[in-house]
Amino acid sequence: MSKEVSEEGHAHHHHGKDYVDPPPAPLMDMAELKKWSFYRALIAEFVATLLFLYVTVATVIGHKKQTGPCDGVGLLGIAWAFGGMIFILVYCTAGISGGHINPAVTFGLFLARKVSLIRAVSYMVAQCLGAISGVGLVKAFMKSYYNSLGGGSNSVAPGYSKGTALGAEIIGTFVLVYTVFAATDPKRNARDSHVPVLAPLPIGFAVFMVHLATIPITGTGINPARSFGAAVIYNNEKIWDDQWIFWVGPFVGALAAAAYHQYILRAGAIKALASFRSNPTN
Repeated sequence: MSKEVSEEGHAHHHHGKDYVDPPPAPLMDMAELKKWSFYRALIAEFVATLLFLYVTVATVIGHKKQTGPCDGVGLLGIAWAFGGMIFILVYCTAGISGGHINPAVTFGLFLARKVSLIRAVSYMVAQCLGAISGVGLVKAFMKSYYNSLGGGSNSVAPGYSKGTALGAEIIGTFVLVYTVFAATDPKRNARDSHVPVLAPLPIGFAVFMVHLATIPITGTGINPARSFGAAVIYNNEKIWDDQWIFWVGPFVGALAAAAYHQYILRAGAIKALASFRSNPTN
């Protein structure tokens, strides 16, 4: 959720509530294109996704080049690398861009009207370019190992069907995007003053936990930019064949999480129906 949006929300006072829901972001906000804060946010998303992919893919390659069963960081270490980097980067960029670092998160927040269409599409482009650049750095630094050890790319593991992989990506992304909504909910922030400070922590932990569950199935995508960046640099036919799973799965998961949080947990559907029946003079 961008700073500008949340600050506008504080201008509106609702009686009987100790929190303020920010007003919905406009669908097409052309005024954003004239603000430095918009471009600063794009730069932050680009750099954060670059750093995320550099550290995580380098960790994956470093683990794979070890020969002994107890060498390297193991699957647990890989999961920590992904979750830990998200924790660090969301902490660093939340006040600048909202700290999305993931097109699926951006898509979920767009569906919930937290960001405009222009900002959402721009973020996704910046994230994908950052991911390509980050994996490119790994290849530049570890070229021989990078090419021989799979390039840190996502694909369906042997023994699993594409349907299973798609399901794993949908559920994994649902966990992540649901956590993002819960951690940034203004209603909750008002109740628990410590939650805003800790918001990056549950988001990073969600990434960590999902990786533990799905690394054996897909290598864990849950982030289309992460999967796309690795696919572009590694450029292998099987990786491209499976690539759709790492876009469709996360976007469906984000859609489900946005609907669940906004319309069921926050009772958006009930409030919308009630507004039709309410007395207009109230």
